[in-house]
Amino acid sequence: MLYMVLEYFKNDDALPIYRRFRDKGRMMPEGLSYVASWIDEDMRRCFQVMETDDENLLKEWIAEWEDIVDFEYFPVITSAEMVEKMAPKL
Repeated sequence: MLYMVLEYFKNDDALPIYRRFRDKGRMMPEGLSYVASWIDEDMRRCFQVMETDDENLLKEWIAEWEDIVDFEYFPVITSAEMVEKMAPKL
């Protein structure tokens, strides 16, 4: 399952996030994979795609960062998967 993760940097401050990432990496549990990410130009938010078959692993990863980041996440599918899913209904 893919998840779109929205990260809001607390106090609009990206420095604590990048320091921790430099020092400790992503700190992901086994079974959770990083796919891609994008940062807004104001450096206040990150849009990240993660993959796992176990939502609890995503929650475990979030717990490592939630002191400096506020999170929202949503299960998502690719556009190609949606086209396949919708094809029989068209």
